[in-house]
Amino acid sequence: MSSRRRIPRAVRGRLSPRLALVVLVAVPAAVAVGLIVLAVEGAWSPLRHLDQSVADALHRQALGHPAWTHAMVVVSDVGSPTVLRIATALLVVGLWLRGARRLALWAAATMIGGALVDTVLKSVVGRARPVFAQPVATAPGFSFPSGHAFTATLAAGVILLCALPWLHRGWEKAAAWAVAVLVPLAVGYSRIALGVHWTSDVVGGWLLGVGLLAGTTAAFEAWRREHARPRVHPASEGVAPEESEAAAAGPRADT
Repeated sequence: MSSRRRIPRAVRGRLSPRLALVVLVAVPAAVAVGLIVLAVEGAWSPLRHLDQSVADALHRQALGHPAWTHAMVVVSDVGSPTVLRIATALLVVGLWLRGARRLALWAAATMIGGALVDTVLKSVVGRARPVFAQPVATAPGFSFPSGHAFTATLAAGVILLCALPWLHRGWEKAAAWAVAVLVPLAVGYSRIALGVHWTSDVVGGWLLGVGLLAGTTAAFEAWRREHARPRVHPASEGVAPEESEAAAAGPRADT
């Protein structure tokens, strides 16, 4: 009888917040991306009209306002996948050297997984980029999803979830969350404004980033529960607060 009582408690203990991340974030994001892919592959006219209308309007804006276009180029360059992957790689190295090795592995796995998903989806969908008679910018490869939007979402999320334990005041956490949201929004918008992505490419990139981040966070939480680590609430505490705090204290003696 006691074993029957223990099982429900154990199950309940593993459902939250892990189940919330999967059911409320990862699965809806994956479904939304799937619907966008179906709409793109099926040349769904409402989506095509929306993409083309936004692209045309922003292209006129870019042609008429060179300073604004230059600003968008700067945002796009600073928020490029290469720059953000280097930034997160430095974070991973720093965490590893300071002993937060499980946290470093989670961050690395999330970013590497994102790069693989981006490459595979671009090849599978094979969507052409917008074409203009007077382009203000160009980009190689296929269009869906936006690698800039996808990587910016992942990188901002990874850095945020590693850094939250270092922030102790409510306004600090709120500011960090605001930056983590605004950076991917700005980077994604810059790609549409420069005419190198359709709106649905960028929305798909954002959704993929949120979904993958939620998925790897849920998987990490599952690992923590299997190893009797205390349950955490990633949105306010990060994914491994004890490792983040230890990393902030200094490098391990054996490294």
